[in-house]
Amino acid sequence: MKRLILQLTFLLVIVSLRTSPAAEPISESDQVKAATKILDAWHEDGPERAERFLHIVCWTPSDRELPTEYQSRLTRMMEHIRGFYAREMERLGFGERSFNLRYDAQKQLVLHTVRGKHDTSHYAVQSGNEIRSECLPTLQRAGIDARQETILIFCNLATWDEERRRFTHKSPYYAGGSFRGGTAWQLDSPELDSNNLKLKQPMIRDGQYGRISLGKHNSIFIGGIAHELGHALGLPHCRARPDEAVRGTALMGSGNRSYGDELRDEGQGSFLTLAHALRLASHPQFSGSVKGMGDRTKATIDNLSITAEGKSIHVSGKFTGEPPLYAVVAYFDPAGGGDYNSTTATAVPADDGSFHLSTDALTKGKQSELRLFPLHVNGSTARQMSSTRFRYPYSVSVDGVPDLSAIELRSDLAPVLAALAENDRQKAAQLATEIKSPKAAAIARRLTRPTKPTQTPAEYDGAPSTVALTSLKPESSHVGWGRPAFDRVPEQSPLLESGGEIFETGIYAHAPARHVYRVAKKWKQLTGKVGLAAGHRGTVEFEITGDGKRMWKSRVLKAGMLSEFNVKLDGVVEFELLTHPTVDGPGSDWGLWLEPTLSK
Repeated sequence: MKRLILQLTFLLVIVSLRTSPAAEPISESDQVKAATKILDAWHEDGPERAERFLHIVCWTPSDRELPTEYQSRLTRMMEHIRGFYAREMERLGFGERSFNLRYDAQKQLVLHTVRGKHDTSHYAVQSGNEIRSECLPTLQRAGIDARQETILIFCNLATWDEERRRFTHKSPYYAGGSFRGGTAWQLDSPELDSNNLKLKQPMIRDGQYGRISLGKHNSIFIGGIAHELGHALGLPHCRARPDEAVRGTALMGSGNRSYGDELRDEGQGSFLTLAHALRLASHPQFSGSVKGMGDRTKATIDNLSITAEGKSIHVSGKFTGEPPLYAVVAYFDPAGGGDYNSTTATAVPADDGSFHLSTDALTKGKQSELRLFPLHVNGSTARQMSSTRFRYPYSVSVDGVPDLSAIELRSDLAPVLAALAENDRQKAAQLATEIKSPKAAAIARRLTRPTKPTQTPAEYDGAPSTVALTSLKPESSHVGWGRPAFDRVPEQSPLLESGGEIFETGIYAHAPARHVYRVAKKWKQLTGKVGLAAGHRGTVEFEITGDGKRMWKSRVLKAGMLSEFNVKLDGVVEFELLTHPTVDGPGSDWGLWLEPTLSK
């Protein structure tokens, strides 16, 4: 309960949404100096120096041998990637920091080899966790706890036909992690070699990318190693701002496909943004310190101000944290494209915790989300905290002007949400009557005075010809996680938030979900939107059937995406709202049917 109150408190301190900011952000070079000063001072006070390593596994199915010259090739490739990180950290002012590799007596990488339990046909892109499980015993025998270390697994699930110069693969190709540890899954193949990055010839046929040069093929897959390693180290996606793009492509955007392009005079290649580098500066691999690795982290914000000025957004406030904070990274993420399209802004808190940052790198005509990440000196980025923290929806007009009305809406609802967090429904209901914004008041009433529908659509005898579906009773409701919920989501923040918008009515539908409504041919139309609840990163498909026949189906929706539906119900006796998981499984598939409305 205390955690929830802390999470909601920040909503109460949005003191300004329209006034001009009081100060200008400091330059990036000055930010680096200020952040380094904070980091160095903290690590020098009771230092706990340690050299942590990236541990590399070479895994192969039971019916395959590892690719030729794998040890020497992987040594060259990983040294190339380590050099890239070191040069970028040095360019940004942090010194030649990078991840650490282990070598044997012959100065080759220490590689842990693992043979899978099954043959090649058993494994696929989705086999990452199974492959990792097969690697754990070998790592344990080497004294490596994969939960507390950063692991890179090269999966031998690629096929290279040297004579025909054809390449295909079905390898896991993803990663995740934090400052404490992580795992990246990659592929290996005999034609992958950092020495080949410069080659414009020969041309090959890549099963995914078509006809490309061998050099570009290596850029994509060696760049993929560098990119996924970034995820294993705790880096999220982001693309370059226009002022950053003069350097090339951000590694954690689409930089996995441009790595080494400059060696063939085909572009400027990839680079690290300051947002990337700030996060890496405190990572134990890069800092050489394990001080505070086991500490619990907390962060709060006061005096938060989010303002729109022309075509820019300005953010200021005062962060306090434990362990101390040395930087704040903001992600401005437009809907669609996952978080690949997010741009960043950064700040270093002053001695009193105050910070200010701003950006005009906003995507026109998009619902968007601002996420603030306070960075702790021990390496934590608060990523382990609830996803509902420090997250603010906004939108941008087609002319590029920010609209902060969704933030205003959250601010209007903050007192009610805080009272609900304290289980004081009487106080929450009273506060709801004091809200002036019509939309906020309507949402507050539904949250504080929920009513249980008594009529199905088939039984409805009211006068209005347009009715919110959630005011009517379904025949049945089933969800994939938790219990069915209407006009709220069953988590700490109950708001129906998706795609940068907050909705008044909606149906919680964690995939796989099925909601059945009997309409008895009385209704003509069903309209609304679908999306994923904010803060959840699943992928889902939504479907509407009438009397067993499909009437509408969405594309695969990811976080930040919304899709509208408009279905004719003439002659329909019963319809179903179906929410389906996709190939990545049901994890985090918090589907929402938003403002579903029946019309006669």
